[in-house]
Amino acid sequence: MGLEIEIGWLTLLMFGSLVILLMAGLPLAFVTGGLACIFLFLFGDARMLNILPSRIFPYMTDYQLSAIPLFIFMASMLERAGIIEEMFDVIYKILGGLKGGLAVSTIIASTILAAMVGVIGAAEVTMGIIALPAMLKRHYDPELACGSILAGGTLGILIPPSILAILFAVVAQQSVGELFVGAVVPGLMLSGLYILYVTGRSYLNPAVGPPLPPEERVSTREKFRLLRGMVPPIVLVMLVLGVIFTGVATPVEAAGIGTFGAIVVAALHRRLSWTALRQAALTTLKASTMVLWIIFGASIFVGFYIVSGGQQFVTESLLGTGLGPYGILLIMMLMLIILGMFLDWVGILLLAVPIFAPIMLALTWDGLFGLPGVAPEDVRLWFGVVYMVNMQMSFLSPPFGYALFYLKSVSPPEITMGVIFRAAIPFLILQAFGLAMCIIFPEIILWLPRLVYG
Repeated sequence: MGLEIEIGWLTLLMFGSLVILLMAGLPLAFVTGGLACIFLFLFGDARMLNILPSRIFPYMTDYQLSAIPLFIFMASMLERAGIIEEMFDVIYKILGGLKGGLAVSTIIASTILAAMVGVIGAAEVTMGIIALPAMLKRHYDPELACGSILAGGTLGILIPPSILAILFAVVAQQSVGELFVGAVVPGLMLSGLYILYVTGRSYLNPAVGPPLPPEERVSTREKFRLLRGMVPPIVLVMLVLGVIFTGVATPVEAAGIGTFGAIVVAALHRRLSWTALRQAALTTLKASTMVLWIIFGASIFVGFYIVSGGQQFVTESLLGTGLGPYGILLIMMLMLIILGMFLDWVGILLLAVPIFAPIMLALTWDGLFGLPGVAPEDVRLWFGVVYMVNMQMSFLSPPFGYALFYLKSVSPPEITMGVIFRAAIPFLILQAFGLAMCIIFPEIILWLPRLVYG
């Protein structure tokens, strides 16, 4: 029999030691897994030891998780094929003549890239390498240039096929297909908000986003010729998402189609080689194993906390604030943004969602300001997409938002951390506005799944 400890002190001990060890630079997977074993040994009993296999085994045998390595491989292969540089090149030649055209091109390219990649780091780094030098060379305001890359890159977490959506679906027992469909409208809405902001600022003050000089612009005929090269990758993305949305294939089967399609697209672009295949496979192996190790460690950590009465403690603490359901949701959102300053998205999902999802399902969502609310059967889907929009904010929030450091790692020396922090603020405000819209008007999320799935 382990030592007796009050749940409040256990919460402080568990999450306090987690933050301290993470700030010491230790990897999340081993910190969560290691701490879980220590706390199990100190405060658990023989029955609780059964948590270890019973928490890990369902994830090891979950069919839906096999979509993750397939989508990562598809993204790596498209990256190796040079599709991303080509896509930015095409879009910026088409839109470059407009004020703020390069920043708008960056956001549009990032939106399409999000539908190909599904992982934030890859999108931020790639666009930082390609788009940032192009904008700085043409005298764009550094903050506008960095902001459009930061905001565009975070769309990868929301726009399907998002890896986060697959993981959320597995943890919260939600349909992956429904989550993918539900995230489409909010993803496009945020992309539209970023484009409106960038265009508006560039037209009010052309110095921040000057158009391309006339000698760099291309003719309409040349624009159509350029578009032809982008047909295969866009057809591939539409095919992958199309078979999921129409229910012809499961997300895992669609990921398999996407993987094969990415190899075909690389061959069409004459970039298919053994080296490219090997590098894409290694990238996939590293990324997938990282995700799985974090899943194992974090699920044992949270499992022990829930069995020790943590779920009840958090529920009672939130209900004890005396706030209504929407007030409790606001506290959850703020907690997720704070977690985003310290943890990566896999860790946040596995630590927060198993505790938050049951609370969300237990509350009644009657709507705000007399507007329609959310039916009990739709709460899981609605919360899933709201959660994903919120995760974008956690990636951009200074001082530790992951996206900020991804961009800094590939920026020229004159782009300081201060410039990147300031660049993120307007887009954070736009994300907060988008999040508020999804909460106040749940139909933004629920309309398309209802239309597709009836």
